[in-house]
Amino acid sequence: MILPSSPQSFVDVLIVSAGPAGLMCANAPAHAGIKVRIVDQKVVPVTAGHADGIHSRTIEILQSYGLAERLLQEGTRFDRAAFYNPGPDGGITRTRRTQAIFAPTGRYPYTVTRHQAGIQALFRDSMAAKGVLVEQPVIPTAIELSHVNSDIEDPKAYPVKVTLKHLDSAEGKSEVVYAKFVLGSDGAHSWVRKAFNIAMDGDQTDSIWGVVDIVPETDFPDLRNWAVIQSNHGTLMNIPHEGDMVRFYIQLPPDTDFMDPETGRVDWAKASAERIIECAARIMQPFLLSTVGEAEWWTVYTIGQRVARSYSVQDRVFIAGDACHTHSPKAGQGMNASMCDRHNLAWKLVYVLRGWAKMSLLKTYESERLKYARDLIEFDRKWSKLFRDKPQSEANEDGASQEEFLRMLETSNGFMSGIGIRYEPSAIVDPGHQSCASKLTVGERMIPHDFLGAANAIPVNIHDMLPSDTRFKILVFLGDISVEATMDRARALAKRMDAPEGFLKRFGQGAHEKVFDVLSICATTNDKMDFTDVPKLFRSHWSKVLLDDQDMTDRGGGGGYEAYGIDPAEGAIVVVRPDGHVGKVAPLEHLDDISRYFANFLQE
Repeated sequence: MILPSSPQSFVDVLIVSAGPAGLMCANAPAHAGIKVRIVDQKVVPVTAGHADGIHSRTIEILQSYGLAERLLQEGTRFDRAAFYNPGPDGGITRTRRTQAIFAPTGRYPYTVTRHQAGIQALFRDSMAAKGVLVEQPVIPTAIELSHVNSDIEDPKAYPVKVTLKHLDSAEGKSEVVYAKFVLGSDGAHSWVRKAFNIAMDGDQTDSIWGVVDIVPETDFPDLRNWAVIQSNHGTLMNIPHEGDMVRFYIQLPPDTDFMDPETGRVDWAKASAERIIECAARIMQPFLLSTVGEAEWWTVYTIGQRVARSYSVQDRVFIAGDACHTHSPKAGQGMNASMCDRHNLAWKLVYVLRGWAKMSLLKTYESERLKYARDLIEFDRKWSKLFRDKPQSEANEDGASQEEFLRMLETSNGFMSGIGIRYEPSAIVDPGHQSCASKLTVGERMIPHDFLGAANAIPVNIHDMLPSDTRFKILVFLGDISVEATMDRARALAKRMDAPEGFLKRFGQGAHEKVFDVLSICATTNDKMDFTDVPKLFRSHWSKVLLDDQDMTDRGGGGGYEAYGIDPAEGAIVVVRPDGHVGKVAPLEHLDDISRYFANFLQE
C-alpha cells in the first residue's frame, strides 16, 4: 500500500468533475454509506445551456433514485415530432408529424428537456442530504497508481494517490488524497484519461454545429414539438424547452468562417448567437423568426465521433461520459449515455467496497458500457449522415428522404430511448432458462407493468418496487396460490430458499435483506387471497406481495404474467440487478442455478 509521509485524507471514491455523470456516481454511493468526494474546476456550477434531453430509460433510472417527479415538474415534455422538407417556392413545408420517441414498453414514452444545471441540481440536492457537497474550484494536478499487485487486488487498499489544487486559495493550496477508486467524468478533453494515456479511436467530422437557446418571436407552428427541418439553406432541429424557450441545433454551412482553418477550433471573435440565429432564420423561411431579448446560451463546435479503447486502469481508475465517448448531439445521447455509464458502475463499486462482491465484478463495467459506446458511435454515424446529406427534393431526388428518417427512428427506437439496451452474457448476465420468462430479455432492463398490492388492491408499477438501493430484487412469480397444489409448491420453495445452502443465506451477509429484496407476484384474483396467505419469506412487508389482477375499477393491472412470458401454472424466479437490468431467470425448481449465478461474483 502507498503510505504518505504526512497523509491528509483517505477516501473510498474520488470523483473528478461534477457533470451529470460524476454527480450520478457520487449520489448513489453517498446514499449507500460510502465515503465519497467530488471535485470540479468551475468556480460555480453551470447555470444554463449545455446538455438538455432526457430520454425514456434515463427517466426510469431517475425514478429509481426518487428524482423523476421533480424532473417532470421542472422539465418540458414533448411527444410529437414534425418533419419539414424544401418546398416548391424555395422555403420549407411540413411533410409529416409522428411520434417523437418510439418506446413501446417505456414507462415514460417521451423525452423531457431540462438544461444541464437543472439536471445537476437534482443530484446536488440529493447528495447534500447525505452531507456530500461538490468541492470547487478544485483541480487534480497529479495522479499515481500503485504498481504493487497486492494493493491493486485488495479492495481495502488505497492504491491511487491524487494531488488536488484548491484554486480559490491565495497560496494555491494543495493536498494529497489517497483513494480506493478514482472516477474521471471530466469531459471530452479528460485530464484523467490523458494522465493514463488511454487512446480514443475515431475521427473528427467536418460538421460544424451552432446551438442557441432563445425565446423566439415566430409564426412557426411546430415550436413546441421536436421539429427536424431540412431546407436548401441547411438543417435545423427545434427542441422545446422550459417556459417559452426553445433550443435550435443548426448545421452551419461548410463555408462558414466560425472555425479557424489553422487550429480547427472555434474562432470566438467571429462566432456569435446573432449569427447563429441569422442562419436559423434563413433555414426556416417562409416562417418569420426574431428573438425576445438576448439568447440565454449558445455555442459552436465540431463533432468528433470517438470512443476510448479502455474504460478503466486496473479496475481502480475509471472514466465515463464524454471522457470515453464523443458523438453528435442529434439524437440526444450524450448526457443519457454518461449517466447510464455511472448508473452501471455505482452499484458495483458499492458491492466491492462493502466486501460483498469480488473485485472481478468491476470488469463488467467496461465490458458492458464499452460495447454500448461502440454501438452508439456506429448509430451516430448513420444518424449524422441523414442530417449531413442534402434533403430530397425535386431538384435533388437522391437526397435524404423523410422515409429514411422515419425508418431510422423506428428501427433504432430501443437504442435512442435506451429501453432496448441489452448487455451480453457475462458473470452477471446469465441467459439460461430464458424460455421460462420468454418476454423478459435477460440483459435488458425490467419491463414496467402495473400489478395490485395484495394488501390494499391499489395498483403499483413494478418499477416503483425496484428502487436503486443497491439490492438485488428477487421477483418470485408463484402462480395462483388459491390452487392447493400451487400453495404447497410455494411453501416448499420458501423452505428451500431459506435453507443454509440457499443463496439467501450463502450470499446474504448475515441478514439477506441487506443484499436481497424478495417480492412475490401471485396469479390470483384479489378476492381469493390475503397477503398473509403467502409464506412469510415472501412477505417481509405487506407491500412485498403483488397480484396479477385488475384494480377495483377495472382500469389497470392484470396481464403481467402474459406480458413477461411466464406460465402461471409453472411460475418463475426473476433476478433484477441493482441497476434494473434482468440478470437471471429460472424455473422455481432451479434454485441451484440462481446460487451458481451469484457465486460468479458475490462473496459468501
